[in-house]
Amino acid sequence: MTSPERPAPAAPPAPAAPLTPADAPAGPGLLRSLTHRQTTMIGLGSALGTGLFLGSGSAISVAGPAVIVSYAVGALLVAVIAVLLGEMSAAHPVQGSFGTIARTYLGPWAGFLARWMYWFSAVVVIGTEVVASALYIRWWWPGVPMGGAILAIAAVVLAVNVINVKSFGTTEFWLSTIKVTALCAFILCAAFLVLFGLPDTEAAGFAHLTDDGGFAPHGGEAVWIAMSVVMFAYAGFEVVAIASAEAADPQRSIRTAMRQLAWRLSVFYVLSITLVVALIPWKHLAAGNGSVEASPFVRVFSDIGVPAAATLTNLVVLIAAVSAANAHLYGASRLLHSLGDDGLAPAPLARLTSRGVPAVALAASTLGIAAAALLAFYDVGGIFSILMSIALFAVLLVWLLILASYVAFRRHRDTHPAEFTGFSIRGGPVLAVVAGVGVLAVAATAIEVPDMRQAAAVGLAFTAVLLVGYAVISWRRRER
Repeated sequence: MTSPERPAPAAPPAPAAPLTPADAPAGPGLLRSLTHRQTTMIGLGSALGTGLFLGSGSAISVAGPAVIVSYAVGALLVAVIAVLLGEMSAAHPVQGSFGTIARTYLGPWAGFLARWMYWFSAVVVIGTEVVASALYIRWWWPGVPMGGAILAIAAVVLAVNVINVKSFGTTEFWLSTIKVTALCAFILCAAFLVLFGLPDTEAAGFAHLTDDGGFAPHGGEAVWIAMSVVMFAYAGFEVVAIASAEAADPQRSIRTAMRQLAWRLSVFYVLSITLVVALIPWKHLAAGNGSVEASPFVRVFSDIGVPAAATLTNLVVLIAAVSAANAHLYGASRLLHSLGDDGLAPAPLARLTSRGVPAVALAASTLGIAAAALLAFYDVGGIFSILMSIALFAVLLVWLLILASYVAFRRHRDTHPAEFTGFSIRGGPVLAVVAGVGVLAVAATAIEVPDMRQAAAVGLAFTAVLLVGYAVISWRRRER
């Protein structure tokens, strides 16, 4: 597929002219080789990480069984953002994805801020997922040095991404398939135990949902506070939109991928959490938060007599962590490459290999691995929860920019329908406003959650630094 040459970066437009379907090619050097199935599975790969498989314990400890409501609200919120982002991405499958779209419809500052903030959050996630993978390896072989395990996982993830985008898509497809299969098996086993039980064990039923203090033992406010933990588990679906620039059939792939992603995440998260809390008293789950043996998978598999349940679960969460790191590294590198290509980041970041891979941007996006490795090496207590909160704050800001871009996008689309192809969401602007209120409500948990409060302070400071940086870049361009 040939791509029309784009003009070299110049002074930022005010505002940029709207994109049209002519902008659909990926951009200089990027190759459209991701298949329809790969694009769909990439989104699941980035969103289904350790946040679901092991991290739900902390949310359960906050809200008790009422955490089901937190996950349901989170699923609804993410579903709305996903389908609205899908509409924009199908109309504009360009490199830089939502960052380029924000630049077009809100102004260059928005595109700069959205891409840098998302890159920062992805880098944090990459680092923590790689360190988590190393911990899972050491669960089998405690004698393996932490640094060595981190380097091994990092090498695998980097190698998959640096070969070519087809290699990345194939690997992520199979890793995500394993995760989804394991999760479906878990849901079926858990549902059988809840509804029917075993020959020597009665059906668990749903009594645990109201035992130990009732459905909402900590009150309704805890449902809202738990959102500060829950929403981070959903982050990552945006990689589907980023992949649209390298999808072979972007309009079909994005439309299907975003809609399937929305309902699959809703079913997987809400149903699995409901079954977990129905099977195991919530206080037991909260007390064992974070260990492999206390994972919901282990508890369910142990109850049905599957041998070596902990080993099986460790394998699943290892695959989940590697898959999530793999997908986030892809997304981070593509946004960083687009910033370099637009002259909003150092020029070497725009370079591509002969196979269409932004190798320099890939290398720069592994900074999170190095930082997380140092923190793990020095055993800095509590730092990971803080970093995760900071990453969530960055993602929330990106979601707000996506929703604001959508409102402006739809205003232009509704007045210039002949310029656009692809699907359109009925009542999209209203949904965008409602979702924006929901995102702000999640951010407001900083009032009650210390980690989120600290994350908000750091995140706002980082946002101010980025805006100052953009102002300096704009001033230098005008002076040329």
